[in-house]
Amino acid sequence: MFLPLPSRARRATLAITVIALAAPAGAQRPAPAGAAPATEPYFTLVRPLLNGDRAKETVAYLDRFVRWPGNPGFDSSIAHVAARLAAAGYVEQSAATPADRLTYRVERYPLPNAAWEPQAASVRIVGKAGAPVFEFATNRNMLATNSFSTPAGGVDAELVWLDAATPAALDAAKVAGKIVAADGRVGQLFTEAVVKRGAIGVLAYAMPAYTQPEKNVHSIQFQSIAYDSAKKAWGMALSFDARRQLREAAAAGPVRLHVETQSRFFQPATELAIVAEARGSAKPDERFVYSAHVQEPGANDDASGVGTLSEMARTLAQLMKAGRVDPKRTITMLWGQEIRVTDRYLKQDTVRLKGVRWGISLDMTGEDTQKTGGTFLIEKMPDPSAIWTRGDDKHTEWGGRPIAEKDLRPHYFNDFLLARCLEQSKATGWVVKTNPFEGGSDHTAYLNNGKPGVLFWHFTDQFYHTDGDRIDMVSPFTLQNVGTAALVSGLTLASADGVAARAIVAELQRAALARLDAELTLSRDAIAKGGDQAQERRILQVWGQWYVDALRSTTDIELGGSSAATTAAIDAAVKAVDERTRAAVRAITAE
Repeated sequence: MFLPLPSRARRATLAITVIALAAPAGAQRPAPAGAAPATEPYFTLVRPLLNGDRAKETVAYLDRFVRWPGNPGFDSSIAHVAARLAAAGYVEQSAATPADRLTYRVERYPLPNAAWEPQAASVRIVGKAGAPVFEFATNRNMLATNSFSTPAGGVDAELVWLDAATPAALDAAKVAGKIVAADGRVGQLFTEAVVKRGAIGVLAYAMPAYTQPEKNVHSIQFQSIAYDSAKKAWGMALSFDARRQLREAAAAGPVRLHVETQSRFFQPATELAIVAEARGSAKPDERFVYSAHVQEPGANDDASGVGTLSEMARTLAQLMKAGRVDPKRTITMLWGQEIRVTDRYLKQDTVRLKGVRWGISLDMTGEDTQKTGGTFLIEKMPDPSAIWTRGDDKHTEWGGRPIAEKDLRPHYFNDFLLARCLEQSKATGWVVKTNPFEGGSDHTAYLNNGKPGVLFWHFTDQFYHTDGDRIDMVSPFTLQNVGTAALVSGLTLASADGVAARAIVAELQRAALARLDAELTLSRDAIAKGGDQAQERRILQVWGQWYVDALRSTTDIELGGSSAATTAAIDAAVKAVDERTRAAVRAITAE
């Protein structure tokens, strides 16, 4: 099984370059016999139909709302996707006949807590004319999730600015009935100042360096506080500029603030999710699954994933209705709460779970990289680059963590998806990179349930989780590229015959040999600089074994199981990789 994977608190940096597995120039041996998988016909069909502008229309619709499960914005977003599916030809499952291959359903689950929706907020310095320090109209992430409304007309209270909000400092400041401001997370400050000591509300500043707060001075990342129906208080996150204004005012003398907040709670609340399917014609119980999460306030995160997947669903339906594609396995699409929608789908039905073959998380898939500073990334299933991160491998600023050898997930899916994205890149100039495993999105649900799962996303993004993540940061070009590569990947594996399976095996063999050559070069350099020879041998051995096991995982590609010809191709590839591994180990042992 896989390691327990972190929730969406997001990541340390791992950006492998465009050709993630490429060896140094001239180092790669001639490719083994066998062509690349026959994906060009799928690209030829999908490229003219999958429309980035149409995907962006969905993104723009969702961007109107602060979307948390159970609130009107989340529900409206689900309804919008359902309407698009219906317009594309998907039949609501309860009304479907056995002949209907395109179906969808909206699932409903009770939420244990109240759903929340922000409506308004503002902070003013009492006695200071002019604009508020900041307000919801321009900073819709300012109000912490689960904040209550102030009384009508707002509240006036003394501001206490603490350079360090320690328990002792809070006690000394006698914060009861006051507003407390400090650096740090809103939730922690709320617990200490409001829940434990009677403050009426808190203001907190915590902006990661990658958000470039000194440039994006009005950016605010959304945060949350504990739901507290007894205190019915509020918390706010500060922008760099709001923090500056309040600190300067507090340093000049006593300050009172006028604060107004308005929010709504909904209870009982219901979490909605959509499951749409294009039923396979030969192996309907075997599935390729896509996930996109609806919640969060951002356009790129993750309205872009929702828009990408919605347009993929429409394109797939158009091709199937026209008789131009006939997926042999089922293609399933999920929209809902991040991680939960995928985890629930996988856990609900053990029989269905057995048939899930592959999963892709579509999260932050539409970025205008010239504006955000991000790069499209394929976050790989755990491979040795997540243990030994070197060479072109880099973690993202989101924050990776070391994993152990026992947590590695050898599988062909990493290299298969990279190859499909690079095919699209070659046609359009789209920039494709990878990063080692970090976790934090729906791909972790696949992995934790024993299924191959990969993330399509962007980072570094200076507007990540901020109220700067709006529709103007979204690119139709990117949406189209991501959607095209993702859909072609699914169509290829959904109908893979022996010829396709053997081509994927050959492709994976080439990637394995290139990686081993590249790692050998890195190991030689490390030893030349005084590195431990035994450690370098271990790195090469682990990479070699990872690819041997990845090649052995290809037995599930061919419909109906590997034929004798495919089995022979796998065995030959395993032998070639094993030989290259031994040769690499011998090479550094002799030096």
